Amino acid sequence: MYQALYRKWRPKTFSEVVGQAHITDTLRRQVAEGRTAHAYLFTGTRGTGKTTCARILAKAINCLNPIDGAPCCQCEACRAIDEGRALDVTELDAASNNGVDQVRALREEAVYTPSVLKKRVYIIDEVHMLSTAAFNALLKILEEPPAHLMFILATTELHKVPATILSRCQRFAFKRILPRDMEQQLRTIARAESIDLTDDGAEILARMANGALRDALSLLDQCRVVEGRLDSAAVLDVLGLAGSVQTMELMRCVLGRDTAGALSLFDKLYRGGKDVAATLGELSDLGRDLTIMKAAPEGGAALLTGLYDRRSLAELGRDQSMHRFLYLTSTLQACCAALPDSFHPRTDAELCLLKLCDESLSGDLTALTQRIERLEEQCRNGVPAPAPAPQKAAHRPAAPAREMPRYDDEPPLPEEPPLQEEPAGRERVFDVPDEPVRQPKRPASPKTAAPSSVSADTGVWDQLLNQYKGRLPVNHRVFLNMAKGVLGNGVLTVYCNNDFVRDSLNNDTVLTVLREVTSAAVGQDVRVDLTVGKPAPVITPAVKASPAETPAPSPAAPAEPASGDRLDELVRSGSLLDHFKIK
Repeated sequence: MYQALYRKWRPKTFSEVVGQAHITDTLRRQVAEGRTAHAYLFTGTRGTGKTTCARILAKAINCLNPIDGAPCCQCEACRAIDEGRALDVTELDAASNNGVDQVRALREEAVYTPSVLKKRVYIIDEVHMLSTAAFNALLKILEEPPAHLMFILATTELHKVPATILSRCQRFAFKRILPRDMEQQLRTIARAESIDLTDDGAEILARMANGALRDALSLLDQCRVVEGRLDSAAVLDVLGLAGSVQTMELMRCVLGRDTAGALSLFDKLYRGGKDVAATLGELSDLGRDLTIMKAAPEGGAALLTGLYDRRSLAELGRDQSMHRFLYLTSTLQACCAALPDSFHPRTDAELCLLKLCDESLSGDLTALTQRIERLEEQCRNGVPAPAPAPQKAAHRPAAPAREMPRYDDEPPLPEEPPLQEEPAGRERVFDVPDEPVRQPKRPASPKTAAPSSVSADTGVWDQLLNQYKGRLPVNHRVFLNMAKGVLGNGVLTVYCNNDFVRDSLNNDTVLTVLREVTSAAVGQDVRVDLTVGKPAPVITPAVKASPAETPAPSPAAPAEPASGDRLDELVRSGSLLDHFKIK
């Protein structure tokens, strides 16, 4: 019967454990000196050797012929524990035995002396899954256990274990296994299993395992079906990954804002069977390496993933800013986190690439930040700003000086004396006249509205439409083209073509953007109202002409009766009494 590599090559003694010498040396000395504790707590990520060390410790304290604190693996006790037939060593999975009844049964059984071995050992894996009542039932026997009893608890989430349990255990933290140690172990196992694993293939497997040797062995077990040499290209092909070369090329398209190239390369990888989440994950890892290289060019080399050489990373991120790398990495992380719940992962990945290539699609201030950074970079590099186009001076005769109009009912204005220069360091004091200065009367002019950057009619919608779209996601922008806004009396009334368009725009995201942009443009708070229909046509009111421009009525022309439209116009213009004036 075939056995998985991670089970077949599980360490059987302390010296075979990889990357956890700080723990195995301590446990071996405790066993050799007879100073073992009654309760241990092993913490760390998955695949780092917690359960393996628990089994080795159970063998060491029950071994009939221990060798410097390590089990001999030859006596009857060691063989019984390795084969899983030792009744005095019990392994429990707290994920499936987390009730208080199971813990109470364990407590009642633990008081009995071991039947064959020296000590009775309980190994409880994933102990953080126990319920509160189960922890309370376990607490008493952990506090005052019998001399023949030992508990070894293992967990990947230390923060979920109560402090009362932590205080009664010796805690050992298992570290992630270093890639170089993992590569060496993979090559050793590959030689023993007749697998032609190359150095670059072992490096890829070690990097993908993320510090868990069990995961690395599972990946090697998956890739051993390859005939011939198992190099990096074969590993990437079997696991459906893009590889460092193609990931670098995809990142080069993103940094160069080559949207067409990025989408084309992604489509090529997708059709080649590459996993969408894995491809974006590799791109995120590359973005992390670029960010670290930009933040710490010298001291950050030890933090890199090692999949890309430093020269390529330095060349790729030479002309990029830290803000760009932070934006890339955060956007990729958000997309990768949302992919498991996505109905169309490919579409989400393509939208993510679009945002990476064009920051203006992000809907926030990222685009403005990037524009400012590019301008600052150009200024630092000495790129001159474009000079304004020269204007041709037209040779025109000097216009005669125009005098201010004077009217018969006012005296002429006195000439103002020339201003005298004030000595340096003194403040100029202006004389305020006791009476206001009389200004010459001017003929009445038509009333005009105060100048404003945005008109209070349907024109506000056309002027601010691009600003609305710039702050909205893509799925909301298309519906703005199916609506028309009219501003009046502090209310922006949005007329939608149909009920579907109104329902699509009726959400907090759209309403907030419409309200904030319009209020900022007109200088006052604006309320937004959605309705279905078309806006009424705007009727421009008639402007009353000045007396100088109004022609004198002909004495022979009789006064004609005003129609309905004419009557409304006369009412608005204020000349209704003049129209019906009795001659």
